[in-house]
Amino acid sequence: MPSPHKTTSAHQDRPVVPPTRRDEVAAAGSELIGGPVGRWARLGGGTLTSVRVIALVAIGMFALGMVQKLPCYNWAWFRGTSSQYTHACYSDIPHLFVGRGFADGLVPYFDRLGGDMEYLEYPVLTGLFMQVASWLTLPFDGDLQHREQMYWMVNAGMLMVCVAVLAVCVARTHRDRPWDGLLVALAPAFALTATINWDLLAVALTAAAMLMWSRGRALAFGVLLGLATAAKFYPFLLLWPLLLLCGRAGKWREFGLAVVGTAGSWLVVNLPVMLLAPEGWRKFYAFSSERGIDFGSFWLVITQRTGLSIEAETVNTYASVLMALACVGVAALALTAPRRPRFAQLAFLVVAAFIVTNKVYSPQYVLWLIPLAALARPRWRDFLVWQACEVMYFTGIWMYLAYTTSGDKQGLPTEGYQFAIVLHLAGTLFLCAMVVRDILLPERDGVRRDGTDDPSGGVLDRAEDVFVLGRAAHPPQHAAHAVQGPRVEWGVVRE
Repeated sequence: MPSPHKTTSAHQDRPVVPPTRRDEVAAAGSELIGGPVGRWARLGGGTLTSVRVIALVAIGMFALGMVQKLPCYNWAWFRGTSSQYTHACYSDIPHLFVGRGFADGLVPYFDRLGGDMEYLEYPVLTGLFMQVASWLTLPFDGDLQHREQMYWMVNAGMLMVCVAVLAVCVARTHRDRPWDGLLVALAPAFALTATINWDLLAVALTAAAMLMWSRGRALAFGVLLGLATAAKFYPFLLLWPLLLLCGRAGKWREFGLAVVGTAGSWLVVNLPVMLLAPEGWRKFYAFSSERGIDFGSFWLVITQRTGLSIEAETVNTYASVLMALACVGVAALALTAPRRPRFAQLAFLVVAAFIVTNKVYSPQYVLWLIPLAALARPRWRDFLVWQACEVMYFTGIWMYLAYTTSGDKQGLPTEGYQFAIVLHLAGTLFLCAMVVRDILLPERDGVRRDGTDDPSGGVLDRAEDVFVLGRAAHPPQHAAHAVQGPRVEWGVVRE
């Protein structure tokens, strides 16, 4: 007879963790749909399983984000500059359809562009995604404005597929906590920023890679991570926390397979363009290096407040040093924590450190962190505090651009935008601090509260430590020894 305190999925042997029983914010929010799940409820049965519900909610939120872009879709992208900012509906997609030669049938990386940007400045897999979207736009005839609208619509449809993949992968990564995927599906910043750029392609591939790792498929993880890195640089950073955790657990074979898969799939995608169009292929890396201080970064606040001009090469050096120090800090945390950190926790910290120290923090970069945050710290209160900061920044950057591009100076002045930058950086650092606290005090980690170790860790889950440092190598001597005895399961009727 099942325990009345455990809700079991029809498709799982282990109990599903209902968030409305563990999270007071989730419980309060559930009052809108009838209150927390009942003690005798049975989850996972019927047509609408938890994963399907989460995928549908994510697609619905994505559609709402498309609706939010309607003023720009209808006219603001094509009439002046400031209108798309005052309506907070800017997107790179329609502008780059013309600006990067897709409207003229140019082939990215191979055909030289006019103007200041000689070649497409995106990684190869993202460039392929953009090119496929332009091919799918060909059947739509009409003037240039109509073709730009259709290009955005086709890209939105392709990105919606990425959203479905992302939602399913996050919901399935933690087998017993599928409802944590609602953090991704209902994230306000996700809906607002999903169609600004093409970041969702890399985000979905990264989520799929983490799902594969959680299932113990190291090579598949590496292949997907390499593809994600071919779409955006940041997924490559996940190899650092994986190196630390595999080193602590002695799982070198699995880490080697992950590295081989990552390098192999990245080369398969990049090598043809690298050999046949080397100058175009290098543009992404050259542009990333030569790009100056830009929106959203604390470097911009420093330069605006002090009036100093920092060269791109100098800020690259400073940012690299800060990122290296952050990686050293993550290493110390990984090897000295009293219990081996969960993979998602360290992955979130490394990517967050990269974004915070970078010379640009574009509003859509929040998409990189949302699925990692949902796995690293599945607490609605902290997640919503962070999302509130990001939504305020989303509004702030467009109002600031409206202020700087409009003749009547309507919008958010420089000081207000600087406050918005500080606010969204503080929100990210706050969530980082909560994750670090969970690592140092694992008994406060909501994922581990029911005895779980690392549901996203794959071969790391419940693995023994073979290399630790500091206090992890010298546990307290006064700790009581475990006493062997019969296991008690409260609420279970035994015959």
